[in-house]
Amino acid sequence: MLSRRRFLSAAAASAAMFARAPRTFAAQQARYDLIIRGGRVIDPSVRLDAIRDLAISGGRIAAIETNIAGEAADSIDARGKLVVPGLIDIHTHVARAAEGPGLVLQDGVTGWIDAGSQGADHVADTIAVARSAPQPGRVLINIGRAGILPDGDTMDLARADVDAARNAIANNREFIVGVKARLSRDVAGANDYEVLRRAQEVATAFALPVMIHMGQTMSPLPRLFDVLKRGDIVTHMFAPPPNSIVDDTGHILPAVLAARRRGVWFDVGNGQTGHMRWDTVATIMKTGFWPDTFSTDWSTNSRQTGVIDLPNCMSKLLGYGMTLDEAIARATVNPSRIFPLFNDRGTLNVGAPADVAVLELRDGSFEFLDNFKNTITGRQRLFPSATVLAGRRISRA
Repeated sequence: MLSRRRFLSAAAASAAMFARAPRTFAAQQARYDLIIRGGRVIDPSVRLDAIRDLAISGGRIAAIETNIAGEAADSIDARGKLVVPGLIDIHTHVARAAEGPGLVLQDGVTGWIDAGSQGADHVADTIAVARSAPQPGRVLINIGRAGILPDGDTMDLARADVDAARNAIANNREFIVGVKARLSRDVAGANDYEVLRRAQEVATAFALPVMIHMGQTMSPLPRLFDVLKRGDIVTHMFAPPPNSIVDDTGHILPAVLAARRRGVWFDVGNGQTGHMRWDTVATIMKTGFWPDTFSTDWSTNSRQTGVIDLPNCMSKLLGYGMTLDEAIARATVNPSRIFPLFNDRGTLNVGAPADVAVLELRDGSFEFLDNFKNTITGRQRLFPSATVLAGRRISRA
């Protein structure tokens, strides 16, 4: 017969074994919704660059390990490819077409901002596209109440209607996340400074950022930059003269440096016309004044232009000294810091929303086009391979 002491000791040992057993069993039988296997995981948000498996469960990142032994309902073989956070494009015109969000999702873009396609008169149209998009999307309201116009959004200064913009934002706070002011001479003409001042009047009432479209303005750039506040965004930062961010000697303007010091963001905004010229890119990159974010200025015809897609735009600066990790940061963690919508994105950290882009980095000879029909040749280019949104693989067209 067991003594009480021996009985309690045996019971405690059995209980300990039983307590350990379920954890071991669970670890052996772990089941995920999706495992992305064998890719080179690059996540600048946590300084990770290594071959890893990535597991997803319940729409969130569940594990990143060298070899995940669990089972999954679906898997992606990412050997030889890059696995990065879902791409965030903060300057698009995705919401001008109902099919826009789905098209950029194919490119790995799991979050986007429509940058001023519409003003107060028709902003409901772009909001409707954002509302129905598969991935998170939001809009900047154009300070010109009629939106983008062939003859210039605010050539008629009356279109820069402060009250109309304020009312539109007040009625759509969830989807309008900033104000866009297009300031080129063929958009605002001599009105550029007043248009920007009115845009700030609208934005500050709601603590929102202003994004300015710069380059070829009639007002000197320093006068315009003096109006910018912390959190505002300068897009088309590689626009050539007149009124580029560099002077005739190739130095960054003091007003531009001061703007960055006080927290203004600088964005590529690749686009198609007038925004990017290789000699200006080379001059600016040599100064070390690199962009904070990559963006495409995407539209439905981008495939037929020098834009193509966001991975292509990300590839263009690899030939100017930017590393792969630095390029990926400018399309993931960096833009996630600009708009609150993306605060928990741009990362593959465990627990984050499972938005993932699988990219292929090809070596070869690739031609890249600027906005003036000039070309450069690069040795590497990124191509979209697969997209995961909220833990689910997106079917490719």
